Amino acid sequence: MKTEWKIFTIISVFLFGATMLYGLWTWGESGAVEWIGTVALMLSGLLTSMCGGFFWFVSRRIDLRPEDRPDGEIADGAGEVGFFSPGSYWPFGLALAAAIAGLGLVFWQFWLLGLGLVAVVFATCGLLFEYYSGTRRTAEH
Repeated sequence: MKTEWKIFTIISVFLFGATMLYGLWTWGESGAVEWIGTVALMLSGLLTSMCGGFFWFVSRRIDLRPEDRPDGEIADGAGEVGFFSPGSYWPFGLALAAAIAGLGLVFWQFWLLGLGLVAVVFATCGLLFEYYSGTRRTAEH
């Protein structure tokens, strides 16, 4: 995680510098700051700062991974990476529910927005608890 937080920190510093430069440039040309681009750059810098801060926080709590050590070899990273779902329909349902909620927001239809948000909650629960119920339930004793 050491590499990741350094990369995100560099990107954050660049975006904050670009925010100041963009704000000054637009103010110098037109006499007023162009707020849409300035705010978008600032929020992008804050988002990458948040990601970098998370990776920094995690990197302090875990041992160094092979890619973080200067003497690390490729073979040190071999083995099981994690569990990945072989197939699930819940992400499609979640995307469809989010699209319904988005349409309700775009057309300012509260009933459609409410229906979409309820569907988002159900689809999220289905995705989270997929391996705790039904045919995919894991045998844990």
